Amino acid sequence: MSTVVMENLIKTYSGGDKRATDDVSLEVADGEFLVLVGPSGCGKTTLLRMVAGLETPDSGTVSIDGRDVTDLPARERGLSMVFQSYAIFPHMRVRQNIGFGLTMRKVPKDEVDRRVKRAAELLQLSEYLDRYPAQLSGGQRQRVAVARAIVVDAAVLLMDEPLSNLDALLRLQFRAELKRIVSQLGTTTLYVTHDQAEAMSLGDRVAVMREGKVAQLGAPLEVYDRPADQFVGGFLGSPPMNFLTARLRDGALAIGDASLPAPDHLSTWDAGDVVVGVRAENIQVSSDAQPGWVPARVEVVEPTGAALLLTVRLADEQLKVQAPATFPASPDQAVHLRAEPSALRFYDPSTGLALTTR
Repeated sequence: MSTVVMENLIKTYSGGDKRATDDVSLEVADGEFLVLVGPSGCGKTTLLRMVAGLETPDSGTVSIDGRDVTDLPARERGLSMVFQSYAIFPHMRVRQNIGFGLTMRKVPKDEVDRRVKRAAELLQLSEYLDRYPAQLSGGQRQRVAVARAIVVDAAVLLMDEPLSNLDALLRLQFRAELKRIVSQLGTTTLYVTHDQAEAMSLGDRVAVMREGKVAQLGAPLEVYDRPADQFVGGFLGSPPMNFLTARLRDGALAIGDASLPAPDHLSTWDAGDVVVGVRAENIQVSSDAQPGWVPARVEVVEPTGAALLLTVRLADEQLKVQAPATFPASPDQAVHLRAEPSALRFYDPSTGLALTTR
């Protein structure tokens, strides 16, 4: 059983004025793939490094398999780590690079050869074992780094933005390979990225971080569909969630001259204004006026291949709308919009937190 438990981890920098992690508690279950995602400086890499033993927390504990490892050096924690840079040895062939950790542990040569062969097969590197890193592409070098990490059969695999040095197409290809490999191995994995697409596609669960804290933790689709606050909704998604200010009066939500029925759980909300969140793909668009549809005007049309991304003006609000690629849209065109009530999310304008039943 390989679980990782982080309890009340605090790490400060700049003479104690800034908390890189602020009382963070997380648990990675046995065999789980947990992704830490967030903007630069949110504390995700610091958290990973404290688990790895490369940073010492000011307070709090890290436990692996029920054993407190907070004060243990990295080499005694039973972990493997893949860094953002490939960090493979240029003077060694692929075979020696993959088996380096085993050789340092004085594992018998025949066992090293067996494990290297298995890792090379998993990562489709078998035909490159006798090449030097300079003879490999960027994606192949990153696969060597991953193979070196998994070959030691560590209890926990840590990854710090391992795909960030790859171009867009390689990232897409290697992302799918990485998910397949980790699934086959069943290794408990903690993965750091700022790329929301990676987080959504790879993680069993996603922890969205902001300013040293976990803003939301949950399954990828749950976090995407029901953001706990405006920060999460505005960070996850491309484009991010739209946020519109509406006034609640007489059981209806007024946005400019448009009026929408208010959901039942807002019946006791008496603050006047409320923020309405809706994803671009959950908004329907039409050239023709229809009962219950809201008038708007197109400002920008962006073809994305499979769809059009429209920037439209609704009263004083600007929002993004995803339309079919065949939709006849042009700048300054009048359109009409509609969103399913079930797709709307509501937030407190003063705190940014989601409004649920009160």
